[in-house]
Amino acid sequence: MRVRVHVLHVGTLWGCGLATIRLLRELRRRHVYRVAAAYAIVGWLLIQIAATTFPLLLLPGWAARAVVILVLAGFPIALVLAWTFDAPAIAPSNADDGPARHRSWRIGTGIGLAGVLIALIAGGAWWHSERGASMRVPRSTIAATATKGKTTESAAAVSGIDPKSVAVLPFENLSADPNNGYFADGIQDLILTKLADIGDLKVISRTSTAKFRSHPADLTTIARELRVATVLEGSVQKTGNEVLINVQLIDARADTHLWAEAYTRTLDNIFGVEGEVAQKVADALKAKLTGAEERNISDVPTQNREAYDLFLRAEYLANKSGISFDTALMKPAIDSYQRAVAADPGFAAAWARLSIMQSQLAWFGGAGESGPALVVGARANAQHALALQPDSADAYLAIGYSDYYGRSDYPAALRAFASALQARPNDADAMMATAFVLRRQGQFEEALTQLRSALERDPRNSKFAFEAALTELMVRHYADAERGYQRALALDPDNIQAKIEYSQAILFGSGDVAGAMAQVQGDDPILKTQRVALLTLQRKYAQAIEVLESIPDTPDNFSYLNGPKALILAGLYRLAGDAARARPLFEHALPQIRADLAAQAGNDINLASVWGNIAIAKLGLGRNAEALAAVAKSERLAAQSGDRMAGPQITLVSAQLYAEAGRADLAVASLERIFAAPGTGWIYSPVMLRIDPAWDPIRNDPHFRALPEKHAAQAPAAPASAGT
Repeated sequence: MRVRVHVLHVGTLWGCGLATIRLLRELRRRHVYRVAAAYAIVGWLLIQIAATTFPLLLLPGWAARAVVILVLAGFPIALVLAWTFDAPAIAPSNADDGPARHRSWRIGTGIGLAGVLIALIAGGAWWHSERGASMRVPRSTIAATATKGKTTESAAAVSGIDPKSVAVLPFENLSADPNNGYFADGIQDLILTKLADIGDLKVISRTSTAKFRSHPADLTTIARELRVATVLEGSVQKTGNEVLINVQLIDARADTHLWAEAYTRTLDNIFGVEGEVAQKVADALKAKLTGAEERNISDVPTQNREAYDLFLRAEYLANKSGISFDTALMKPAIDSYQRAVAADPGFAAAWARLSIMQSQLAWFGGAGESGPALVVGARANAQHALALQPDSADAYLAIGYSDYYGRSDYPAALRAFASALQARPNDADAMMATAFVLRRQGQFEEALTQLRSALERDPRNSKFAFEAALTELMVRHYADAERGYQRALALDPDNIQAKIEYSQAILFGSGDVAGAMAQVQGDDPILKTQRVALLTLQRKYAQAIEVLESIPDTPDNFSYLNGPKALILAGLYRLAGDAARARPLFEHALPQIRADLAAQAGNDINLASVWGNIAIAKLGLGRNAEALAAVAKSERLAAQSGDRMAGPQITLVSAQLYAEAGRADLAVASLERIFAAPGTGWIYSPVMLRIDPAWDPIRNDPHFRALPEKHAAQAPAAPASAGT
């Protein structure tokens, strides 16, 4: 049996071998090899032509990829045609010689071309049926669109849209590695920043365009929403050391090209490409540039490859942290900026951005980092950036944030931000920063004006919409504030700060605790912290403790502002009547709070919050005299800071502590100051007097009982379901 099987195997192999030889001979006789070679040559030429000319003809990036796919798909078609029609069969038997050979080669080449054409026609029909409905009308040549552009410019002017307005859409990351997305984002940001340096242009900020696709189908609708006449699209392909950047400026109303170009660079000579693009856009829109603006555009921030890449990574993290003030993202951004300036000490923009991020982290408590060290470092880095580039808008922004966040020097901060706006008139971030300072000075209407200007340049910026709504809340425009927060959340459903303040607007406007609670569902620690406060208002202390316990005890979740987790937990146990569990927690919290004194040294308003937390702990331990002394210290620091926005927060904490200590007279006087001061609508509302358990110790005091009616005009009565 084994021998028979072996013989059968040998026979099978022999038969297969003979069949293979016959097939190869037949392929050679029919000249399928030559057709394959002809097809390969023609296909390669088509791919090279597509890669070279498609960007210049303003065709989208997918068109070149489609040619490659269709050429590959046509290869088997060409081979089948060669076999079926037996091209050389019409030639004499000696077709390998003389004219017949050339004739068979031409025929083979023709069959190869036929395969290519069949593939392209079939593929084109499929592509049209699948994508035609969503594609924009193909744009004509640049020469033809120049005339159309003039017509559209007039139409834009008539409709009230500035013909020199432009939005930069997110650049498409065509790199094989999706982790290179930061690189495409960074190139977009650099180009946008250069464009914002041109005062004659209206430039929409990055945040407003971030939600759109890189190459949207309906540019007209997007342009109308952003109120711009033109849109800049682009793509970035990074492969090893090679970078291909394609950009095109489109007149959005006529859906025609104004200008397009492809930049093929390496990581060693990519520097300055953003300035070249900005100059081309300015030329296409006939923008007039001052001498300083021309210098800013042509300036190359760095020629160090490593520094450039680190800067783009840092910008990516900084942009993400800017929406929700996430300190967990600020710290790695700072690290990347520091590594960038270490690689290139002359990189002024990186020094400035490093300074801004250090100032912001210090302002939000440091998240475990030393606040004073951050403030000192931010100031030195801002001054260094300004020394490297004296007319830099980024450097002036860094100086301004150092004055504002680090030194509470509001007049100096306003001067620095004004200088930033002079250097970069389109800078919506400088407008927002100006609004921040004006609010601290109590100039709330002026702050709203600045925020509206920022929103005009960045209409889809959820952060700007949030800040405008917060300012409405400050002046007790509760309905307007609610609409503003709804807009912010429509733009960015993940805007945690908007959810928190929307909850506050509902609470302070009507006392509707359940309605406020509905806005802060979710697992984010900040949302949970707000639910703890709302459960406390409902006197559901056990549930509040359960939610609080689920929040990780980290510096990012519990800052100097409200104190350590142990302090909040102790307060809940005290309200629940469990003094035995509250006392050790107060004792545990006190040294943690004292550590915040060192971390916030030099910042009066932050120190005022820390001394308020010390007062809470001392009162919880029954050391009333020391607690009241800490309250007085807190109030002195708040007054010394001159902060009209956060100062009343300190007054509210003082009022609650006075009430707990049984000093109704001092508590009522503090509440009167809060209600009389402008811009305190975001801190407290008279409707809260009916539902807040903080006032239970003095609820029967006649002066306290008169407060809700006295200030009823500032808020409607609380609903019956608000709490008891």
